Amino acid sequence: MSTVLSIAALLLGSGLLLMAGGLHGLLLPVRGLAEGFSDTSLGMLGAGWAAGYIAGCLLVPMIVKRVGHIRTFGVMASIAAISMLLNLLFMMPEVWIPLRALTGFCFAGGAMIVESWLNERANNKTRGRVFGIYTMINLGSTTIGQMLLTLGDPTGFVFFVVGSIIYSLSLLPTALSTAATPTPLTQARLDPRKLWKNSPVAVVAVVLTGISNGAFGTLGAVYGRRIGLEVGDVAVMMSLSLLIGALIQVPVGMVSDRIDRRLVLIGMGLVAMVVEIVLSLLSAPGSSTVIIFVSLFGGMIYSMYPVIVAHANDHAAPGEFLKTSGGLLMLYGVGTMIGPIAAAALMSATSPSALFHVTAGAHLLMVLFTIWRMTQRASLSVAEKSDFVPVITTGRLSTPETAAMDPRSDDEQQKKEAVA
Repeated sequence: MSTVLSIAALLLGSGLLLMAGGLHGLLLPVRGLAEGFSDTSLGMLGAGWAAGYIAGCLLVPMIVKRVGHIRTFGVMASIAAISMLLNLLFMMPEVWIPLRALTGFCFAGGAMIVESWLNERANNKTRGRVFGIYTMINLGSTTIGQMLLTLGDPTGFVFFVVGSIIYSLSLLPTALSTAATPTPLTQARLDPRKLWKNSPVAVVAVVLTGISNGAFGTLGAVYGRRIGLEVGDVAVMMSLSLLIGALIQVPVGMVSDRIDRRLVLIGMGLVAMVVEIVLSLLSAPGSSTVIIFVSLFGGMIYSMYPVIVAHANDHAAPGEFLKTSGGLLMLYGVGTMIGPIAAAALMSATSPSALFHVTAGAHLLMVLFTIWRMTQRASLSVAEKSDFVPVITTGRLSTPETAAMDPRSDDEQQKKEAVA
């Protein structure tokens, strides 16, 4: 209890940031559709977010080094709040896309600062508990933010103002916190050649998973509205997909710790493809049917990333946990830039269900490549595997500092020191 109380202010700041982000991320495609934005423009919003998020992971540590954690977090939260108000003032896709990139940059920076602070406050005994509480708060806050959209009309100005207020509130807990200034932020490292040598499956699968998750995370709401779902149903659909994805990670992790993780990836990919085929073939589907199938779809796609990270770390050398996780995060971000653009183009040319043609194509490639790789490398024994740890990621809930908070990072560092 004392551990939780000591980090309550930081958890509150993170929760408010994620709540505003959840509302912001769902409001833009819904309002963009009402304003007549094309699917291509809406897809570019997702690509812009991903580009800004990656830039934030790379550049914010240098900003923090110059002006400190508290000032940087205040700047990030303030700019995010301003960008949401500018979305309201300028209802044009050519303005929204760079604003979305700016928000992605700020969001990455804010999340990294909170996570580094939490990591500093935790020790080896409490890090796992802190990591779990932080993950659940972020998940719950994102869900609450999305569900706020069910309380009113998204075509007005209220939700933009409310979101901006929540962004502004998120800077207060850290500004008033008496916690000691944390150590420098962890920078994401991308070494594609070494990652490929370590685990080709992880490299290919994480990019393809990013394509799938980025496409759905950006355009899932567009699909829902295009087929006639009400705004409330869209919010429920997107929230349930994330929640089911979080819940399924527990049994998925238990299974992947006991059998070849590549088999688990293949199984999830095949289940996702079946659901994608069903969703693409449904004619005049009811809201309940769509929500059920999309929730199952979310359960599959949002459970893949932690399996991929665990598989990569199974083959990584001791002490390379953070480098491996940071590199995979960057590759995942590349996929989340590609997915929305590809899906938006196909949806514009054909139909809303084309969203699931893109995700199914990504999963098919992942399954085929993983099957081929299983013929090239034998599976590891249970004793040789690293521990599976659930990670909630939509491309927006993970930063390099998230990996630093993972209790496995301490284990790998201790192994490295023991070898030395």
